[in-house]
Amino acid sequence: MKRSQFIRNACLSLGAAVVLAACGGGGDVSTTPSADGGDAAAGLWLVGTEPAFPPFESQDDSGELVGFDIDLMKAIGEQAGVEVQFESLPFDGLIPALQAGTIEAAISGMTITEERAQTVDFSRPYFRAGLAIAVAEDDTETTSFESLEGKTIAVQLGTTGAEMAGTIKDAKISTFDSAPLALQELSNGNADAVINDAPATLEAISTGNIGGVKVVGELLTEEFYGIAMPQDSPNLEALNAALEELLANGTYDTIYEKWFGTSPVGTLPEKGF
Repeated sequence: MKRSQFIRNACLSLGAAVVLAACGGGGDVSTTPSADGGDAAAGLWLVGTEPAFPPFESQDDSGELVGFDIDLMKAIGEQAGVEVQFESLPFDGLIPALQAGTIEAAISGMTITEERAQTVDFSRPYFRAGLAIAVAEDDTETTSFESLEGKTIAVQLGTTGAEMAGTIKDAKISTFDSAPLALQELSNGNADAVINDAPATLEAISTGNIGGVKVVGELLTEEFYGIAMPQDSPNLEALNAALEELLANGTYDTIYEKWFGTSPVGTLPEKGF
């Protein structure tokens, strides 16, 4: 089965009620009048990402960054009239880098949450996702969130999956720097389950990068990814305007179909929570 077919089928079965659930010096970014008289950001945006979250961001054999987020951010930059350069960072280092002003934006499958929104500003949502439970293929006991009580859960550090795992009674939580490492821990038999974003988990399974693993139950949450910027960033308005234009003119759909093999279902809300 092709990757696109697997992801399409798996996402439909998991999401009947829920549709599919880096450190450089900051450059000066100025604003110039756009053709319609408004302000559009011009210059350079250094964009942080953690390139271990396929199909959203990863590195190909030549070391180039590829993925849905990468293509989308490049298209946003082109639409906004700015140059986009990517900087690799651990996921839990993205928000500190934004706060320190060393990057202008961060795109890395980052869920919009009220807690994060207290320290950074988010774009409008650009992707609907959700958390899923992955277990060993021969596991017949773990079928729901409630059945994880007292088990060993592998998670990626700093994610909403890690936050949810922390609420499980008597669970032992093992944290890793990336989602693939957490899934590999499960595949190696050193964890009972992984709580992780459904699209990335399905991608890892469908490509064969992680063997002996399956997804069980329904999506635990409905979440929305956003592009993070420093609070009160002068570039947020230009970023949102560019993103909304890509959603309207079909560019977003084209990028989505490239990476997920199907068209996006439904419309995205204007806010993530």
